[in-house]
Amino acid sequence: MKALRIHAGPLARMHIAKHGLGPQDVRVIPGAAGGPKGLILGPLDRFIFGQWLPQSTQPVHLVGASIGAWRLATACLDDPVAAFRRFEHDYVHQKFDVPPGRKRLSARQISESFGQSLESFYGGRVQEVLNHPRYRLHVVTARGRHILGREGRARTPLGYLGAFVANSVRRRSLGAWLERCVFSTPGARLPFDTLDFRTRHLALTEANFRPALQASCAIPFVLQAVHDIPGAPAGAYWDGGITDYHLHLKYSNADGVVLYPHFQRAVVPGWLDKGLTWRHGATSFLDRMILLAPDPDWVRTLPGGKLPDRKDFIRYGSDPAARIKAWRTAVAEARRLADEWAQWLRRADTRQVLPL
Repeated sequence: MKALRIHAGPLARMHIAKHGLGPQDVRVIPGAAGGPKGLILGPLDRFIFGQWLPQSTQPVHLVGASIGAWRLATACLDDPVAAFRRFEHDYVHQKFDVPPGRKRLSARQISESFGQSLESFYGGRVQEVLNHPRYRLHVVTARGRHILGREGRARTPLGYLGAFVANSVRRRSLGAWLERCVFSTPGARLPFDTLDFRTRHLALTEANFRPALQASCAIPFVLQAVHDIPGAPAGAYWDGGITDYHLHLKYSNADGVVLYPHFQRAVVPGWLDKGLTWRHGATSFLDRMILLAPDPDWVRTLPGGKLPDRKDFIRYGSDPAARIKAWRTAVAEARRLADEWAQWLRRADTRQVLPL
C-alpha cells in the first residue's frame, strides 16, 4: 500500500486474524471533526457506503462530530454515492465573499451562510436520515454550562479560557464548562459508554435535525453557537469536536468491530487536547477499532504537502480558484485510499495492519 495505512486495536487484530473482515462485522463507524481534512475521506465514504456495506444487513451506528456528523448524515440519504459527490462538490466550492473594507466575515454571516447550505442540502430529505432501515445516526454537540450557557462577547472567551485551564488539569473537569449532548435517531441506543464524560442523550427529530447538525459544526469564534435547540435543554450548543474531537469513546460492541475512516493515526479525545500530546495515544477504548488513515509520506505528495484544512481560506486569500484547484486535486488523489482498501479486503492480510 502506497497511500493507505491500516491501524487496529488488539481485539480488532484478533478478529481479522480469525475471521478476516467482511461488511457484516462492522457495528460502528465514527466520523471525526476536522473541517476540510474530512474531504480526503470522500472516496472511502463512497466505497464503504455505496458498495461494501450494502452487502450486509446488520444495523450500524454512525457517530459524528462537526464535519464527521455532516458526512455520516449524508451516508443516510437515499443513493449515498450521489449524495457524497454533492457534499464534496459543495464543500470544495464554497466561497465567502468578504465585503470591501473588511478582512473577514463575521461569525453571524458565516453561520447564516452555513445554515442556508444545510437547508439546501437536506431540505425535504430529513426523513431519509431519520428512517434509514439500517443506520442509526448520532450527532455529537457540546452544550455550554454556567458562563458558557449563553454566547456573549465577553463571557464566551472567558468561559473557554476556563474550559481550557480545567481540561489541561483533567479531561473530566471540562464537564463543568461543557457537556456532551448526543442527538440520536429515534429509538437508537448509544453505542458507547458515557461514564468518561458528562453526557446527555437526546432524540434527533425533524424539528431539531438542522439546528443540531449546525451546532455540531459551530466552531467557537468562527460560527455562532446555536441556542435552545428544540427538544433539548436550553443553552448554547457548539461544535461537537470540542468535547469529542476524534470520538475517542469506549465503544460497547462485543460482537464486531468499529471501522474508522480517519485522516490521521491519532484519535485525540477533545479539541482542547490537540496540544496535549500525552492524550493522543490509544487506550483500551479503541481495542475493537480498525482505523484507516492516509500515509504521512503520501500526504506530502498532495498540494502544499498537506491535507486540505481550514487555514486554506486564509492561505489562498483572494484567490479562491487556487484553493478549489488544490482541494480538487487532493480529493482526486484520495481515490488511492479507497482502491487500496478494496484491494486489502480481498485478502485481509494482518501483516499489513499496524497497531493503533
